[in-house]
Amino acid sequence: MSAYGHQMEQMYSSRSLSGGSEIPSNYVMESGFHIPSLAATILVSALVAVGVLLITLLISLAIMLQSCQSRNAGVFDHPNTNDYSYCKVYSLHAELNNLEGYQIPDICRDLGIQYIKGGQYGKDLDVMKSMIEDYFNSSRPSDDGLDVVLMDLDGIFPPNPPSFNLFRRFQNDSISNCILEANNLKCMFVLRLYMHLQAGGWPIILLSRESEIHKNVTIDHLVSAGFRGWSALMMRAEDEDPTKENKGIFKQRNVIQAKGFRIKSIISSHMDALSVADTGIRNFFLPAPICDMFEQQRTA
Repeated sequence: MSAYGHQMEQMYSSRSLSGGSEIPSNYVMESGFHIPSLAATILVSALVAVGVLLITLLISLAIMLQSCQSRNAGVFDHPNTNDYSYCKVYSLHAELNNLEGYQIPDICRDLGIQYIKGGQYGKDLDVMKSMIEDYFNSSRPSDDGLDVVLMDLDGIFPPNPPSFNLFRRFQNDSISNCILEANNLKCMFVLRLYMHLQAGGWPIILLSRESEIHKNVTIDHLVSAGFRGWSALMMRAEDEDPTKENKGIFKQRNVIQAKGFRIKSIISSHMDALSVADTGIRNFFLPAPICDMFEQQRTA
């Protein structure tokens, strides 16, 4: 190589180095964390084992909880005394056993009033009215006029003048007001039901445990409330023992059937009127508030 060529090569080399350009490299430094395959296998196995242990623990706790619930199933749990159904148990017990003056827990006083004032009693009556109407809409009385419906009047109207005066004397009392409002609701309910049955052609016989001495007063109450055209009004005979009311109801039913009538349904808010073993009779139990039981306790 000539001296000139050697000189040019040196100049080119010096420019390349002084220009700051770097020679590209085929090697790239990678950042990361490398785990050997054996260590990864051990880690995954450990995680799986922990998961299985947790699932086993949850299953064991669930089984233990179920076992505790089963052992405690026979332990008495005090009922919720803020529930009206708690008081209804006492009421039905007294009604079923015909216990007069039966002591209802004091907590039921406010619950009984709220049952009326809160509108639940009216809702229960509407449900029962729909149930009764559905039944009679699907059936028709016979053409011979012997199919009859019995309706129990007791609990709808003031039974006799002394009791009515008692209502007046305690008219500002919450319990008496509760009873009066309940009777008004039931009277309107029974009247609508009564008119519906009459429109369907059903003969209606009215029953009462009160003495025949008050028959004229009872008729006046019926007429003033809007009742008309009943087939018969049957009341307790003057010489019958008033303490055996259920026998009076049985006697009235027997008299009706002895005359050839077929009782198709009994509508009442009292158990004794419905305690008859006859599959051909459809019984309807009207909801009854417990306010009147507190009135009986106070006047006993």
